[in-house]
Amino acid sequence: MNYQSLSVSLPEDFPSSFPEAALSRIREILKVSRNFDIGSYKDKYIKRRIAIRARATRCRTIDDYCELLFRNDGELDLLVKGLTIHVSQFFRNRSAFDKLEREILPVLFNRLRKEGRQSTTFWSVGCASGEEPYTLAMILAESFPAELKEFKVTLMATDINRDIIDVAKKGLYASDRLREVPDALRECYFAGAGERFCLRDDIRAMVDFAAADLFDSSSYVESDLVLCRNVLIYFERGEQERIIQRLANVLPTEGILVLGKAETLVGESRRRFTTVCPVERIYMKNRFSIY
Repeated sequence: MNYQSLSVSLPEDFPSSFPEAALSRIREILKVSRNFDIGSYKDKYIKRRIAIRARATRCRTIDDYCELLFRNDGELDLLVKGLTIHVSQFFRNRSAFDKLEREILPVLFNRLRKEGRQSTTFWSVGCASGEEPYTLAMILAESFPAELKEFKVTLMATDINRDIIDVAKKGLYASDRLREVPDALRECYFAGAGERFCLRDDIRAMVDFAAADLFDSSSYVESDLVLCRNVLIYFERGEQERIIQRLANVLPTEGILVLGKAETLVGESRRRFTTVCPVERIYMKNRFSIY
């Protein structure tokens, strides 16, 4: 690769003044060296994350950081990690999980009975270090023990970052990740492990983790419930719609999609869902979806 020198210093208002040429250069390095395409992400988000790495490595200019990426595989890996890892916590947006426990899951299990189903799959998309799927596992263990015997319930959890998947499988968390966990559940399902807390083995065993890319249609999982919360916010609107369409493709009629509080259906994907709870961003695939 032969790149033009940009010689741009990192200004105080960085990344708002992040030069487009520099972003294009980093985009090409990531695509060629790691087959990682940032073209579908929002520029503002990408620039902010790159700025964090540039400052962390004490690079004086964007040029310096591009050169560092070009010659240092370790920094390339750290940048990809910084772009793909998102922080979560147990029972994040507690009201959404309350809604699932009290209203959504009872209706979903009743539908499975009427359909004569014996198994179901729930899918946590962009699961990060596992707090979301483990929260769902605890809710099932606490409130739906009979259904866990009645149905084979598979809890799938996927993320593009393999390193964070390995972290999730260990089930070890700092106390700040447990802030929203009710005291009774914390005492029941977590044990102290030094300065961290270890999730009980039987809850960890309920979740199947895998690395998966939302841009790869073949990695989508047929599911009755999809949690895709705080994932779409990182992508441009067109990519958001394509992701929602792919999710609709793997949901059955009356399957449930849960988005994050700052997310909503966009474009033609809105025609495929009926809103169940606008506050919690819960949607049901409707029977008018012809795909």
